[in-house]
Amino acid sequence: YVKEHIYRNGGVLNGKDLTRWYEGDGVTVRALDQVSFEILPGEFIVVLGPSGSGKSTMLNLMGGMDRPSEGELYYREQKISDFTSEQLSDYRKDAVGFVFQFFHLIPTLTAKENVELAASITKGARSAGEVLELVGLSDRMKHFPSQMSGGEQQRVSIARAIVKNPEILLCDEPTGALDSRNSIAVVKLLLEVRERLGCPVVTITHNAEMARVADRVFHMKDGKIVRVETNRCPVAAEELQW
Repeated sequence: YVKEHIYRNGGVLNGKDLTRWYEGDGVTVRALDQVSFEILPGEFIVVLGPSGSGKSTMLNLMGGMDRPSEGELYYREQKISDFTSEQLSDYRKDAVGFVFQFFHLIPTLTAKENVELAASITKGARSAGEVLELVGLSDRMKHFPSQMSGGEQQRVSIARAIVKNPEILLCDEPTGALDSRNSIAVVKLLLEVRERLGCPVVTITHNAEMARVADRVFHMKDGKIVRVETNRCPVAAEELQW
């Protein structure tokens, strides 16, 4: 995997008939069932569905944290589903930014140090100060996570994800641990990040309200994408009713 490779235009991520099953106690659980999709440059995608619908499994495959049991997954023109473990590690490190529900910040490091740590493991990273300013935390760089609100900690998490200039940003229930005011602020920030960096943002959620800001919505049920909704007039984050 080489980040500097020049690709032709097209989808950033493409999945074809992706299936993921798990074996246990003589039972086969089909978590993802022949799912196909294309993620285009600059899109804001919301993956919507109840618990157990396959959202997290699909996000794990997109992020190179798991492999499909069947089907094909491409990053640009590279077949991720055939990557070695080392190639998958490089893909996660250099191409993908992750934002999690519960932040996963290192408590003994300041906001700036948390972001600097992420920047240190990839080439061509931005400066920690630059991205913390972008997420509105230029005055909180020296604070530890315990000294910050949940909304501020999620902003640090987003800064950590984008400091490495990711090709795609994957968000796992990014507002799940926040109140309504901070949830709307985080959605607004993710939309701004998409505009500033130009990378597609894929967000999984069970909150149907977030679908109103998306370019496209993947509705999931029982391990399948049952419907893809194109939103011709996405609303601003401030219009969301949490």
